[in-house]
Amino acid sequence: MSRTDAILKRLLTLHPKLIDLELDRTLRLLEALDRPQDRLPPVIHVAGTNGKGSTIAYMRAMLEAAGKTVHVYTSPHLSAFRERIRLAGTLVSSRRLNTALEACERANGGAPITFFEITTCAAFLLFSEVEADYLLLEVGLGGRFDATNVIDHPLGAVITPVSVDHTQFLGDTLAGIASAKAGILKRGAPAVIARQPDEALETIMDEARCLGVAPFAAGIDFDGFSQRGRLVYQDDAQLLDLPLPALVGPHQIDNAALAIAAIRHFGLPVGEDAIAVGLRSAVWPARLTPLRGALNEYLGERQELWLDGGHNAAGAGALATALAEMDQTRSAPLVLVAGMMATKDAARFFAPFKDMAREVFVVPIPGEPGALKAGELAPFPQAHGIRTTIARSVPDALSRAAHIEGARVVVCGSLYLAGAVLKLNKTPPD
Repeated sequence: MSRTDAILKRLLTLHPKLIDLELDRTLRLLEALDRPQDRLPPVIHVAGTNGKGSTIAYMRAMLEAAGKTVHVYTSPHLSAFRERIRLAGTLVSSRRLNTALEACERANGGAPITFFEITTCAAFLLFSEVEADYLLLEVGLGGRFDATNVIDHPLGAVITPVSVDHTQFLGDTLAGIASAKAGILKRGAPAVIARQPDEALETIMDEARCLGVAPFAAGIDFDGFSQRGRLVYQDDAQLLDLPLPALVGPHQIDNAALAIAAIRHFGLPVGEDAIAVGLRSAVWPARLTPLRGALNEYLGERQELWLDGGHNAAGAGALATALAEMDQTRSAPLVLVAGMMATKDAARFFAPFKDMAREVFVVPIPGEPGALKAGELAPFPQAHGIRTTIARSVPDALSRAAHIEGARVVVCGSLYLAGAVLKLNKTPPD
């Protein structure tokens, strides 16, 4: 076990609950650390159900193309914890991360605190110690009572598409979930809002009005769409003719447009050329990305291997739409290799693939006690009439699927599964 893993294992024991949404514990520890959240570069805070990571990836790439240095905080990680913290463009080193985690452990003094809260405090400590031009800060869960929501005066807030997820913590209504996300809005800080279901948009707009904030909203104040192999972005001030984003899928047009809107609405010094470079250079692993590496050895003739971390109904819908678009370019039998956490709505996840998937291979997620066993997951795709096979592991599933010539094989259903797959594929953290 590495030193980082040993520290993280200790931190997991400090609170009996996996998630417990409140700010008091975070604020107490930050006070003990001399309030590092007050010594940060300008913060862009990002909440939402889907698309947070991709939107941040675009903003980071655009800012860096303009010569700016950027801190980034995202979660969860895929294969290594340090993926969550990027200092001035570079993943935090294990040594520096360990020092910060141990400093937080000492300052906390054994008091109850959740894993996400104490590791978020460590991230703030690290961000306060290294100079950068901006910090792109992703909410962990919800928004209002998320540990990241301790920035009194952010440069701006971004809310990506809101849908039903984490119902055990945020409730099962769009209005309630949207209200939690809108909790990151702050008086005096501009806000950019993705296209939303009507109920979610109304709630966000109401929260904004109470704060005197006039959100810059997709479909109202700006829009983006694909046209003749280009991304066309327009707002009240300008129309931009840009290259399509590097990340695959129609939903990435919306994510990219949201990032452009944030760059422009927050007045960041990023020109059209840097926006174009950022669109083409953005990287965000496990968001419908092709896999090339050790796992390709299991593939059959002319098969493709893709990885996607989508894990809720909205993510599944976006994945199905993207795969349907890919099928228009090259028709291929669709094979899913899926594993899911027990807290996710597996029935709704498989619905979009009802008439698309040739077969689903269900697999366990290694090292995750909260994951569904393969046999427990199997009835959900079966209920939609999809041929379903139980496999022992991802390599076992790929071996079993190898006979389907020319198949497009997509591993999906969980970011935790995606992380395990990247390790199996020997893909290094980036």
